[in-house]
Amino acid sequence: MSWAVEEWKEGLSPRVLQKIHELESQVDKLKKERQQRQYQLETLEAALQKQKQKVENEKNESAILKRENQSLTELCDNLEKAKQKISHDLQVKESQVNIQSGQLNSCKKDIERLEQELKR
Repeated sequence: MSWAVEEWKEGLSPRVLQKIHELESQVDKLKKERQQRQYQLETLEAALQKQKQKVENEKNESAILKRENQSLTELCDNLEKAKQKISHDLQVKESQVNIQSGQLNSCKKDIERLEQELKR
């Protein structure tokens, strides 16, 4: 088949044949360059897709971490409220103990006084 491709060139001047040869070489060179660029484009597109997937995964992980952080913040708030309630309850009970301790001391003094009166 190459003889048919070359047949149309018969009878052309050497200068024209030289120019045709240059143009064919340039076409071959451009085809190779196009193939290389197409390969580079496909490689870059694959890398871009990989990066997009990575970004999407990181967004998902970030959303999960934000939800976990929110949950932990709420838990800390609840624990702080519980701590404050327990602290308040403890203060109330300590106050009650102090009052009862004072009453006990007063009763002891009354008992001692009454015992002293009985001895007299």
